[in-house]
Amino acid sequence: MNLLKTLTAALMFGGSAAALAADTDTEFHLNELLKTDPQYQETWQDLVEDQERLPEWIMNLDGVAPPMKALEEDGDKFLVGEICEAQNCFNQRLYVAFSWDKDSAYALYVQLPEALPQGKAPSKYATQQWLGEPDEGIKEMLQEQLKKDPNWY
Repeated sequence: MNLLKTLTAALMFGGSAAALAADTDTEFHLNELLKTDPQYQETWQDLVEDQERLPEWIMNLDGVAPPMKALEEDGDKFLVGEICEAQNCFNQRLYVAFSWDKDSAYALYVQLPEALPQGKAPSKYATQQWLGEPDEGIKEMLQEQLKKDPNWY
């Protein structure tokens, strides 16, 4: 019976339900992910250990995070999510993709100046930094997540 429910959910959600545990309604959030599975923690630490001057909230994925999504890029599955600094969500955000096997992680760190001119497009003033060595497909996938923000133009 569980198998039937899982297959139905996968068909209804275009396959993205596969990112969730097969027999639960678990939602993954970046700000909780490192605590749920040591493999995610190890992969994340491998990604950020050689980075210089990253804020503490990024190092620990500590902030505000909506549910993650299962996405495919060039036939590979990824668990993708976003997180932002709790006190400064608009100006400090991070988009992350973990490979399905939890062996790789990539991230896009987006910063906006504190004094963004009123009425100006945030995209014109943003600084973007890639973490890891994502290929063009992964870069595009993470940038698409950023573009889905209604305040990003």
